[in-house]
Amino acid sequence: MPAPLSDTLHEWLHVVMRRSMHNLIIYAKEKNHSMAQLNALFRIHHIGACGISDFGEEMGVTSAAASQLLDRLVQQGLVIRTEDPTDRRNKRVALTEAGEAIVQESIAARQGWLDHLAEKLTPAEREQVHASLQLLINSAKNLG
Repeated sequence: MPAPLSDTLHEWLHVVMRRSMHNLIIYAKEKNHSMAQLNALFRIHHIGACGISDFGEEMGVTSAAASQLLDRLVQQGLVIRTEDPTDRRNKRVALTEAGEAIVQESIAARQGWLDHLAEKLTPAEREQVHASLQLLINSAKNLG
């Protein structure tokens, strides 16, 4: 049977994921973006400019499916395709300023509730939570 701390961590993770995804879905609906489009923008944001096949591999889809998704993002002005400077036969994709703005807005939408949560805590509770989370962060980083 898991220890009480493990149970609490699982419950906290469940709350965080549920609240974060809920806010992200609302953002996507308000901005008329599909979750696949947001996922693609996040992937490009994290891996940086990349080839279409690399993007497809990162997304777990075929190059053809990746290319279709990228076509829509290019049409919306969120992604730009350029020639690969090392091999002109290949194309590279990168976020435009508008694409990067959507990534940043969606992060803010997904995480905004955390600010409201922190505001509800007393200063002493904030210090206690901060210290505890720093301990967890440091321990998690050291897991390897």
